[in-house]
Amino acid sequence: MTSTTLHPDRHHNIRALFDEYLELYASRDDRLTSLFSEDFSGYTCGGTVLVTDREEWIKITRQDFSEVPGRIRIELRDISMQDLSDHVVAVTAFFNIHLPVPESILSREIARLALIFRLEGEAWKIVHSGISFPYHLSQDGEVYPLSNLEDRNRELEALVEERTRTLNESEAFYRLLTEDTLDVIWRADSELRITYISPSDEYFRGFKAEEVVGHHVLELFTEEGAAIVTEVWRKRQQAELEGKHLGFVSFEAPHLCKDGRTIWGEVFSKAVRDEQGKIIGFHGITREITKRKQLEEQIHHQAFYDTLTQLPNRRLLSDRLSQTLAASMRTGRHGALMFIDLDNFKPLNDKHGHLVGDMLLIEAANRLKSCVREVDSVARFGGDEFVVMLGELVMDHAESIAQARAVAEKIRVRLSDIYQLNVTREGEAKSIVEHHCSASIGVFVFQDHETSPDDILKCADKAMYQAKEAGRNTVQFYEEDQV
Repeated sequence: MTSTTLHPDRHHNIRALFDEYLELYASRDDRLTSLFSEDFSGYTCGGTVLVTDREEWIKITRQDFSEVPGRIRIELRDISMQDLSDHVVAVTAFFNIHLPVPESILSREIARLALIFRLEGEAWKIVHSGISFPYHLSQDGEVYPLSNLEDRNRELEALVEERTRTLNESEAFYRLLTEDTLDVIWRADSELRITYISPSDEYFRGFKAEEVVGHHVLELFTEEGAAIVTEVWRKRQQAELEGKHLGFVSFEAPHLCKDGRTIWGEVFSKAVRDEQGKIIGFHGITREITKRKQLEEQIHHQAFYDTLTQLPNRRLLSDRLSQTLAASMRTGRHGALMFIDLDNFKPLNDKHGHLVGDMLLIEAANRLKSCVREVDSVARFGGDEFVVMLGELVMDHAESIAQARAVAEKIRVRLSDIYQLNVTREGEAKSIVEHHCSASIGVFVFQDHETSPDDILKCADKAMYQAKEAGRNTVQFYEEDQV
């Protein structure tokens, strides 16, 4: 707000008169006409008609008041005052005018009012008014463009109604897409708190939307899943620090259900950014993939595990042996591999058939697992051959051989115990088959990281044949004479 004056003592008086003018005009008070000079002139009707007769101006003012009888609101934007002479002061003001009728056009326009005050005797009077409202829409005989405003408002209302209908149709279509799809559609804020989740989440996990919205995304997952999400979040933050804006990020993680079940979901997530590129939230889609994961696990199990005994097969054994070799190179500790062949298996198969033979192999596998630690591995190599791999033995070679010998002897004794196999064949009564079976065990203790997995297996296999040649039901170490 500005003011330019040569006579500060008059500033207060003129501003008071101007404020009185605005108040009388806003309240539609007929006393406003008493402020006009007998020698008055002014522009009205959008600044196109010059009125030089005071009585005519009073008629226009009263028409103004009758057209809009209710109080109006004047929002003053700026004002300036300037002395033109000792007896004349010019006041210019800019403001928005808000009519007491529903309209959104005129109130947005800036109006300009210029008043000239002249000292007449002891009182200041308004001798000229230049009103520049956006009255270019006014029709003949109108002070305000009320008819045009009503028409424009009707047009706007129709436009709003049409756009609202279109929006509602769009929202209905959006709901159809989001709420009827089997995929879970979700949004989260920058702190990873859920702000929206589609109803399909209740179908899969059992949680209603109101039980999820407002909660942290980690609450959707199991402990394993939360660890996966945390790592994905860490990588995204690192990428942001490096100035990399990632697009869609996908990952698979187990989700927690309301009834305690676990399902797997494939999550596609993308950041939402403001105009400055700052992340303000996330949105994405979660697709339930439990059956796919189960199939993958089944295929993996079939590829790496023996279907009869559920022990690791040759392929998985080779992978674990490579890992044990790598660990031995890092720690300097020894490992040991045992090749085990059942001594009296073929006569059982020939006499009682493969069903009973398979039952013995399963029992032998269970006995082997009971003889070793969790960190050790038991595998079925094929037929009646098994492999036991011991890891994390001591660094001393002789002591590690002693450790391996103790385990091998435990296995030999356990496998030589009598087998009582409960046999049930279709159409026959249940029977118990007793069988005596021993094992020949060859052992190779290794530490040299240059030794290949194949060489280790060959050494243990050679020691196993030495055990058979020694009369079976015994343990032989490869190159034991060097100990």
